[in-house]
Amino acid sequence: MSEKQVPSKESMLPEGKFPLLKRKYGGEQPYIPFGPFRIRLPLIHYQWEWTEFFAAMFLGVACLGAGVAVTMDVLGVENFHIALTFGVFNALMYAVPAHLGDPVVPGWITPALPLTIGYLSKYTLGPERIHAMIALQLMVAFLFFVMGTTGFGRKLVNLIPISVRGGIILGAGFSAAMNVINVRLPLAPITIVLSTIIAFFFLFSKVFAELAEKNKTVRIIRNQGIVPAQIFAIIAGPFLLKELPLPQIEWRFTPLNIGHVLQNYTIFGLGLPDLNFFIYAIPMALTAYIIAFGDIVLADGIISDATKLRDDETVPFDPTRTNLVTAIRNAFMGLFAPWVPMNGPLWASGLLTITERYKMGYKTLPSFWGGVGTFRAATVIAVMLMPLVTLIRPAFGIFFALTMVVQTFACGYIGMNMLKDNQQRGVALAMAAILAVIGPTYGLLSGIALYFLIEFKPKNLNKEKDTGKTVGT
Repeated sequence: MSEKQVPSKESMLPEGKFPLLKRKYGGEQPYIPFGPFRIRLPLIHYQWEWTEFFAAMFLGVACLGAGVAVTMDVLGVENFHIALTFGVFNALMYAVPAHLGDPVVPGWITPALPLTIGYLSKYTLGPERIHAMIALQLMVAFLFFVMGTTGFGRKLVNLIPISVRGGIILGAGFSAAMNVINVRLPLAPITIVLSTIIAFFFLFSKVFAELAEKNKTVRIIRNQGIVPAQIFAIIAGPFLLKELPLPQIEWRFTPLNIGHVLQNYTIFGLGLPDLNFFIYAIPMALTAYIIAFGDIVLADGIISDATKLRDDETVPFDPTRTNLVTAIRNAFMGLFAPWVPMNGPLWASGLLTITERYKMGYKTLPSFWGGVGTFRAATVIAVMLMPLVTLIRPAFGIFFALTMVVQTFACGYIGMNMLKDNQQRGVALAMAAILAVIGPTYGLLSGIALYFLIEFKPKNLNKEKDTGKTVGT
């Protein structure tokens, strides 16, 4: 390696002319302090990374596709070009964390999505359901803000019994499976089944995982997550299996119908939801936060694992900042473009793709912020290009189905791994069924009731057991 490629311990000189501001060896990448946030701008505070740029060109539109599909279905947005405005606003919110000092690739609160859809389905399609979505997302934003400023988030999660937490995760899995089987599968059964097989193999196969450990090329492919399955759906659905319409390419920039969205889908046209909407949203909002808190813990682990191999840069991860940034994103969307998947703190596969490159060293990725900053800034560019959007549009529904089937599998093994004995498994499974079929309010209440009925042991009972006494003597 040349001196230009390897930093000295006295200074850090990133390759090329940019960024304009340099960091010292072992220090933090320069930023503009702004309260709890650390603002970084492309080319000034981090170098533009073309690898992440081209990855975002596809992945950004793929994410938009699934989100737009569910928004059209659940909120009744009939016009595709109107629905794209929701997706563009969401892409803008994707770019917020990295540029405010949160070193993540953000995503949705994906495990909560099937539960959110089930919750909203109880409301009549139209203004009532939109009000319910607005109230829910604003309540989620409020929870992130309170938990971030008080630090109570971890305490809240620790107070909740393991069986109830497991029930929430398993319930999300059940709900996702029900959505795919009842709604998605009939639309393109062969494409969905084959895409699911490909996704499961790339994500969960032990054989493929072992190959990835031994072969660098296979490892890079595996790090792309469900992208190979999405590419298959784009090609096979319309062209080979004929289950999807052929793409109709539009050669222009993505149209923004901001006025229509504000007038018909936000508080500025429909008014503020009644207080009852906010009250009824509390159980679902708590469920979403509990799920999202797990992503915050996971993000911390992924970043720590990557940065311990790089002593040339310090990348601080602050859960308080993560909570506040996620609150901002949900508040913005709740006010200006209610987003059914809601805004979560982490897209794990997206972050892992970048951290694997970061581990390869300074020559490969000079700064962590170049990876996460470029990826989400490029996502905004990608969703504004209608040729890309319309090329992938026929497979939007398949992308959503893939998100749900992967969520089913992941929720299954995560939820079951949390549960340590038969009592916990029984409580969690019963709660999960109620959660998926009836909704979060009765699901949470049933889980808590079953915990106290089956698992809970009074402290005095434990003391008597410790001293060898039996109850009643």
